[in-house]
This record gives sequence, C-alpha cells and structure tokens, in this order.
Amino acid sequence: MIPEHPDTRTGGEPRFAPGTFTPDPRQAGAARMLLAQAVIEARLFLRHGEQQLLSLVIPLGSLIALSLLPLLDVEDPVEVVLPLTLAISAVSAGFTGQAIAVAFDRRYGALKRIGASGVPRWVIIAGKVFGVLAVSAVQTILLSGTALVLGWRPDPLTLPVAILTLIVGIAAFTALGLLMGGTLSSEIVLALANLVWFLLIGTASYIQIRADGIGDWADWTVIIPSVALTQGLTGALAGGFPAVELLVLAVWAVISGAVTVRVFKFTA
Repeated sequence: MIPEHPDTRTGGEPRFAPGTFTPDPRQAGAARMLLAQAVIEARLFLRHGEQQLLSLVIPLGSLIALSLLPLLDVEDPVEVVLPLTLAISAVSAGFTGQAIAVAFDRRYGALKRIGASGVPRWVIIAGKVFGVLAVSAVQTILLSGTALVLGWRPDPLTLPVAILTLIVGIAAFTALGLLMGGTLSSEIVLALANLVWFLLIGTASYIQIRADGIGDWADWTVIIPSVALTQGLTGALAGGFPAVELLVLAVWAVISGAVTVRVFKFTA
C-alpha cells in the first residue's frame, strides 16, 4: 500500500485520495478488538467438554439432587442450593477453566501467536473475562430455569442486585484464573487449579449448608471469594444488599486483575 502522506512534488497535496487503495489496513479500535476477543474466547469455551462438565453439568446435577432428595433439613432447599450452584459454576468457568486453558495455550505457543498479532495484553485479558461472562450468562439462565421448574419463586426486585453480585464474582474468579494460568507451568496449574477448586467449593458448600450450626467464626470466611459469592447471592435473593460480599469480590477482582496485567506471560 502506498502511504497517503503529503507529496512535496505536488505542493504538499496527497498523491492519491483517501480510500483509493483497498484493503486499507489499520489497527482496530479498542472496543472492536475487545468484542472480537470475547467472541473467540466464548466459542473456545463452549467447545471444551471438560469445562462444560465442571461449570454446567456438575452444578446442574447438584441443584437437582440437593433440591429433590431429602439431604437438607430445610423447608425450601432450592433457595439454599441455587446460590451455591451459581457460585460453583462461576468458580469452574472463571477460575479452573481459564487457569488450565491459559496454561496449556502458553505451553503450545497459542498465546505467543496472539501476543505477536499486535493485540494489547489488556485486551486479551479483558476479552477472556467478557468471554467467560457471556458463557456464564447462558449457564445462569439454564440453572435459574431449572430452579424455577423445581419450585423457586424469586422476587423480581431482588434480581438486579443478584446479577451484579454474580458479575463481580465471575470477574474476580476469572482474574484469579488468568493470574495462575498466565504465570505457572501447565503441569503445576493442572494439579493446583483442581485442588483449589475443591477447596473453594468445599468451603462454600460447608458454610452454606451448615450456616446455622457453625458459630461466629464463620463470619470471617467471607474473605474467601467462593464464600463471599455464595453468601452474597443468598443475601441478594433474600432482598438484601450484600455490601461486604461485593466489596470482598471487588477487591479480589481489582487486585488480581492488576497483578495479572503486569506479570502475565505469553510463553511457558
């Protein structure tokens, strides 16, 4: 392509009018790059069977089993179980799924090629977050629809706060997953991400199911992001505003996101 710079031989006027030559390559705007990256990430996520098992099949099975079987000594088990299964889905999609996927993309050189394409690092990271949010929206609709079939009847006025809590939680877990997957080797991430997943989900499940018989010490567990998300969703759906839980999740998201942008590696 011949550049359209002023030509001194013609008195400073461009030799060719803008748009004469096509294609006219130039860097896309930030919003367009971010949208394209998010769409790619969402498609890759939906094609991965193991990630769908963790983020949809397991939460959906847990929701149905714990709501129908006499396992919980509560009047309406679906109201207790739904926030927990939404948290399981967020942890699985945002943290475990992204950590393992990014680690192996680094190992096989996929991220190196993306990094060499000129896409800014923050766009790649933010695109992964928005991709997970898009997939999580579909998973949330499926889980909520199943809960409605099982007898869940929410107050529509509580849904905006619950959705806000879920979005902040997904952003926090995705940033944590990218931090792990973008810094450690794939072998370490494969073992550590699954171990942390069990710890996060196990702690949140125990606190949610045994909340009445734990004691005051359980209040401190809100600093654990999975507990903060579960308790925040429970409080929001009950008509409250989970200010503490939202603050905890926002702190996790901001700190881990800022660190990820600085230390994220495209190569193993």
